[in-house]
Amino acid sequence: MKLMLRLCYLSVQLIVVAFLTLLVAVVPALTSTQNHVPMLPQVYRPEVDIRGWWMSEKLDGVRAYWDGKALYSKNGIVFSPPPEFTAGFPPFPLEGELWGGRTTFARTVSTVLQQHAHPGWLELKYAIFDVPGAAGSFRHRLKKAQGWVSEHHPAYMLLIPQTEVKDAAHLLHYLDEVVEGGGEGLIVRDPEGIYAPGRSATIFKVKHFEDAEATVVGHVAGSGRNQGRLGALRVHTSEGVEFKIGTGFTDMEREDPPPSGTVITYKYSGYYKSGIPRFPVYLRVRADSDI
Repeated sequence: MKLMLRLCYLSVQLIVVAFLTLLVAVVPALTSTQNHVPMLPQVYRPEVDIRGWWMSEKLDGVRAYWDGKALYSKNGIVFSPPPEFTAGFPPFPLEGELWGGRTTFARTVSTVLQQHAHPGWLELKYAIFDVPGAAGSFRHRLKKAQGWVSEHHPAYMLLIPQTEVKDAAHLLHYLDEVVEGGGEGLIVRDPEGIYAPGRSATIFKVKHFEDAEATVVGHVAGSGRNQGRLGALRVHTSEGVEFKIGTGFTDMEREDPPPSGTVITYKYSGYYKSGIPRFPVYLRVRADSDI
């Protein structure tokens, strides 16, 4: 009996030690990004004078934060790239995009969602667009990343090229070139802007249309050609606005529409006075909404 009690006591001790070991391993991963709030772009407005600012292609990938040791998603989830992917990454924080090239968003999301290291990561690059821990202007922050890349040449890291904007016509011409080549749009930044968490007036996204996310809350049955399948999605935005999206779907998506609770991306052209987006068009399921 004493032997059995002793064994039970030892088992409990082992469980406690295992739990504490796991806690020590997990807590740093959970807390390392808790205090990091990224800088986010506003939507470009033509009245903003962006002459002398820097423009770059807005890569349609998965945003990732490198804390000097590991890669995290925008929601603080730890990614699991193979060691060779992050070999040569710097010991200081970076912000960037996990990107597999134009029109590869779905494949990129599928790659990074897998919670184990696999060779698919080696088809991606970590494209750097800021150095949040560095002091000074955007111009000076980028120099820190440029210096590291020039010296260490990490195989799976690249710096997003920046081009100085001459005027609004130059910006729109470059936007047309990017979109015609399969790109999503542009990011334009004040090179003298400091790093400020949240929506910043020193960084804008530029597209031919605006886009946003909403959550599916219901389906509207179709009629005519769409009899017996989806006619429109009823969606709800984080601002509390509910509306329908009835265009932009393929036949396959109408046969098997995104279920309620799914986060989708749609494009639109401004707003009505009621706050409802004008001419909303379905784009896709936002597969990275939870990562």
